[in-house]
Amino acid sequence: MLNKLFKFDENNTNVKTEIIAGITTFLAMAYILGVNPTMLADGGMPATGVFFATALASGIACIIMGLVANWPVGLAPGMGLNALFTYTIILGMGCSWEAALCAVVLSSIIFLIITISGLREAILNIIPLDLKLGIGAAIGFFLAFIGLKGAGIIVADPSTFVALGSMTSAPALLALIGVIITLVLYFKKVPAAVFIGLIVTAIIGLIFTAVGYGTGNPIMPTMPSQFISFNFDFSLFGAFYTGFGELFKNIPNLLMMLFSLVFVTFFDTTGTLLGIANQAGYIDEEGNIEGVEKAFLVDAISGVIGSICGTSTLTAYVESATGVGAGGRTGLAAIVTGILFILSIIFAPSVLALFTSTVTAAALVMVGILMIMQLKDVEWDNLVVAASVFMTIIMMILTYSISLGIAWGFVIYAIGSLVTGKYKELSWGIWLMVIVFLLYLFFGL
Repeated sequence: MLNKLFKFDENNTNVKTEIIAGITTFLAMAYILGVNPTMLADGGMPATGVFFATALASGIACIIMGLVANWPVGLAPGMGLNALFTYTIILGMGCSWEAALCAVVLSSIIFLIITISGLREAILNIIPLDLKLGIGAAIGFFLAFIGLKGAGIIVADPSTFVALGSMTSAPALLALIGVIITLVLYFKKVPAAVFIGLIVTAIIGLIFTAVGYGTGNPIMPTMPSQFISFNFDFSLFGAFYTGFGELFKNIPNLLMMLFSLVFVTFFDTTGTLLGIANQAGYIDEEGNIEGVEKAFLVDAISGVIGSICGTSTLTAYVESATGVGAGGRTGLAAIVTGILFILSIIFAPSVLALFTSTVTAAALVMVGILMIMQLKDVEWDNLVVAASVFMTIIMMILTYSISLGIAWGFVIYAIGSLVTGKYKELSWGIWLMVIVFLLYLFFGL
């Protein structure tokens, strides 16, 4: 029955291999269970509620991916999208988290419509490749900055705006150790390097606090009062409903939120799925991808699932490549990953006590490093491209806003195209986005 459902023979795999692949993918992705509650709590959301929403939504989405698309792809709240949700929409635009969740619901529905209608590929084709690469890399820099700042390695300074924090402080030193451990694991090509790095860092943090080094600091890991709990926090489930009234009071802001969420989701998840399809051997000699329409559909639906549960947008995870590397070729691997996410719900007290911002800093830095590697494909010899990508990166970091970084990149690209006489190469869709970004930059719309 399983062979018929998942087509093991056609994909040259078996049940044992798929189970191992699913476990491997979960271990590679599991850091999101610690990172997401930490990041969304900065926006005022209850960490316990976010943990429950993250685990439940991720589990459901992974299982649907396995059953519907038969792809070995795990889904969870996207890194970069959770930063956009917290630091731009909530803290930057001044929205409540309820309104932000409402924006995620609306953007996910729009993304679903785009996917079903076939506009996904059409929109992908009008955005210059170099800007796509630059935006992805910029988000990587931004995530790393958030991680370093949250751990106290980077601090505010009245003279230089930012400066190096005290590296003798327990949080900063622990975060540095975590970054080094995670990097070494990656250098050695250890599977689930990020997750293992988090575990080792948390254990070292517990040793620090046990000997009195950093004891009482709220961002240091502590021994949980209980390791498992069946007292689930459902407070965020359906909470987006209360944000509709606030969200529609400022239509220009709403449009910018929706555009930013759809834009980042579009390029993050589309690139991930295409990359995994190539690694898994789903692309034939003519460039056709087996089952990509179903994978795209499930990916789009997962955003709606996440927002209803109470978390930021879900997306396909590039860490799924670890499971594919372990031999995963079918949806059974994704189902195993989903089951493990759901089972992790009962371990909420342990995760929230151990995976503080100091511990998760290494994961943010490592994901940032992986995301900036795509800069190697940017056409650096083209000054218009170089200027646009540079402004996207530097402004995203300095303004602490993903959407502002994207806006600067598009505007500079348009100006460069005008001056060099290449403006005719840009589609009307690009110019429309540039107009929206100019209004946003100069008038806060």
